[in-house]
Amino acid sequence: MSIGANIIEAKSSSSRKEFCRYYQIALRSANESKYWLCLLRDGFNVTKDVNSLLNEIIEISKILATSILTIRRK
Repeated sequence: MSIGANIIEAKSSSSRKEFCRYYQIALRSANESKYWLCLLRDGFNVTKDVNSLLNEIIEISKILATSILTIRRK
């Protein structure tokens, strides 16, 4: 997934603005992953496994969103 790749890119950013931009891209990727997991859950009978992954991506999204807000406040 590109979530991790964008977080790694953020670590080598040359400015706070660029750092924040990579976190925003990672958050958008997490939201896209939520979309695909919901489609998978609703379209196939794999609820247990998908719900576990969905819970994880929701937590990742919360962490990214909180990080973005913190970066913007500084």
